[in-house]
Amino acid sequence: WIAHENAHVDQSTQTAKHTASKAQRASKMKVSALLVTGAGAFTMTPLQTRTQTRAAPTMAVAGGINGFGRIGRLVARIIAKSPEIDLKLVNSGAANEYMAYQMKYDSIHGRYPGTIEGVDDGLMIDGVLCPTSHTRDPSEIPFVEFGAEYICESTGAFLTGEKVEPHLKAGAKKIVFSAPAKDDSPTVVMGVNEDTYDPSMLAVSCASCTTNGLAPMVKALNDKWGIEEGLMTTVHAMTATQKVVDASSNKDWRGGRCASGNIIPSSTGAAKAVAKVIPDVKGKLTGMAFRVPTADVSVVDLTCKLKEATTYDDICAEIKRRADGDMKGILGYCDEPLVSTDFETEPTSSIFDAGAGIMLSPKFVKVVAWYDNEWGYSNRVVDLMCHMAAVDAKVTA
Repeated sequence: WIAHENAHVDQSTQTAKHTASKAQRASKMKVSALLVTGAGAFTMTPLQTRTQTRAAPTMAVAGGINGFGRIGRLVARIIAKSPEIDLKLVNSGAANEYMAYQMKYDSIHGRYPGTIEGVDDGLMIDGVLCPTSHTRDPSEIPFVEFGAEYICESTGAFLTGEKVEPHLKAGAKKIVFSAPAKDDSPTVVMGVNEDTYDPSMLAVSCASCTTNGLAPMVKALNDKWGIEEGLMTTVHAMTATQKVVDASSNKDWRGGRCASGNIIPSSTGAAKAVAKVIPDVKGKLTGMAFRVPTADVSVVDLTCKLKEATTYDDICAEIKRRADGDMKGILGYCDEPLVSTDFETEPTSSIFDAGAGIMLSPKFVKVVAWYDNEWGYSNRVVDLMCHMAAVDAKVTA
């Protein structure tokens, strides 16, 4: 890796200017939120108000990223426009010029709404330098040198407490996995169980995009009527793990087929993982996936048996109440006849589709929710980083 002293020297002299400029840029950037409160309503919501559930930090969080893939790059975009968190360091195997290109242009989410330039010391994002390092060994990442404390671990290679010990020894304070943990590390889904975070936790999983898309709807249903049992299906967009043309996959034969030319049944642990954040549904949910030839946005279908009888109209009313209330920014409500591309770059975790669900009997219902499996999830990763920092700050104050 290459650590440049110039970035470190300039950092302290530009703090005031940096903070003011970030706040100004954030106020200008707006993102679409399909929290439909009436027929045809589209609401433009500032990025910094994307969720009401996390604790408010008293000062900018010192954030960092290890791994600059789909999630890492989107997390960087979100942090760059947020006044609540600073991007202190990005570690990637790519050269700075290529990193700038990757962050600036995106086939789904469009051009970055600002300026990005690869320079010797790192990435110049909207006139603010973000230092970079380039190492595959996490023990060599200069977290201490650049003051990066809350780290988004998005390489996919370090998903256990043991595997992130080198990160912590290198100076990282806390690690957020942008994927399900592969051990018993705690899982936090913002808007569902963020109150279970404890400052003693060093590595926390943000679960999967599908768990984030499903859990808020499950919470709303279970809180009101109780869920006796249920089956989930996610119709999921293609991801980078799939094949461009038919190839080899000894572990998953169907997964080795051409992603853009097939509907591919697949397994997923997302439904079972909901029990990690809503213990009351443990053993009551399971599910599967269909990978479909779209580039982004997925939709989850939950067919469940409720403990108490109700009507579909009452379910819609309750979801809308929660979406407009305590779960705003996490759970959305849509009563328009929309399709997947309408939810691209949507920051809400789970958008209930009132027109897509059906009910067979007072206790047997199918509910449907959309989620941008890239942008929505990346927003929750950043929210979790900020929430952890805010809770930690209260303990140390």
